Amino acid sequence: MTTTRLCRTFQTAPAGVARDDSAKYLRSGLAAEGWQAPDWLVPDLEDGTAPDRKDEALRNVRDLLPEYAPEFAGEIWPRVEWGYDDESASERGRDQIATLAESVGEHLDGVVVPKVGRRADVEAAEAAVEAASQETGHDIELAVIVETARARSDLREIARLGTDARLAALVFGPVDYAAELGGREVGGRPTWPGLYEAMSNEASANDLLAIGGPFDRLYRERAGVTFYSGDEYAEYVEREARVGLDGSWSLHPNQTEQANRIHLPTDDELREAVRKIAAFTKAKDDGTGAVSIDGQMVDEATFKGFENTVETVRAVHDARESQTREFYDADLLERALSVG
Repeated sequence: MTTTRLCRTFQTAPAGVARDDSAKYLRSGLAAEGWQAPDWLVPDLEDGTAPDRKDEALRNVRDLLPEYAPEFAGEIWPRVEWGYDDESASERGRDQIATLAESVGEHLDGVVVPKVGRRADVEAAEAAVEAASQETGHDIELAVIVETARARSDLREIARLGTDARLAALVFGPVDYAAELGGREVGGRPTWPGLYEAMSNEASANDLLAIGGPFDRLYRERAGVTFYSGDEYAEYVEREARVGLDGSWSLHPNQTEQANRIHLPTDDELREAVRKIAAFTKAKDDGTGAVSIDGQMVDEATFKGFENTVETVRAVHDARESQTREFYDADLLERALSVG
């Protein structure tokens, strides 16, 4: 089986906010535990931080990571500034990448670059990451946010960078993308099924992760009561999971907890996968190429799908054993860890 890289949750945390403790949300993300701990924490130096707080936000990341990162179970990917049509933003992004690599590079898994344009612009971002990595000796990867018409047009060519560069993930940015296309919120936002399918396909073809966009309607009000939009977010994440996205964007610990659970196979899904892997493996040992199991014809193609289910559980178990121990029956989990 192949190794599965986890990014069920891509949680952005403003790195500098207008509070007495400007690092409040960053510290909260780094200290999160259990189901509210994201697989990827994204300290946000871009849109989540006000223009007059950028320098303070960068200092917060530099100050907090040495203290919190060693105990953080997931990956850390700061989002820097960038803009295919704004060279000053891209230059600030290069400086931020270089500063982060030099000061806390040992605690970084990668950097997230937003608002990229065509492939050449992504290559420029990759060159900045490569230069910082070479200068500091830290192995830092790149994720880009697909949120412009140019990036969408060059999506296939951009994804192909994943075969020989530092590009590791494609992330969707629906709000900026809709705005650039001239879209308006008329009866709700589009669901972008074609783009999600294309992004999932290109990511799979080039060994990249594909991560969905943010769901920013965190709360709703009805009859004078404000409540968390948990049902809507769950449906949003389930839709992303169905088209093969590896994870979902999170803006709040509640969203992180939901996405962590939704992107983990259910008990029934795992039980079916384990049973059919065992049956198909026995059939192959007996010289059979395909076999009917519970009325389903299982061959190498369907077998791979069951393998993916088990491998996802194994990856979560390796990173967050407490979650799999809580989520699954003990006997089922042990069978999943040993089957194949």
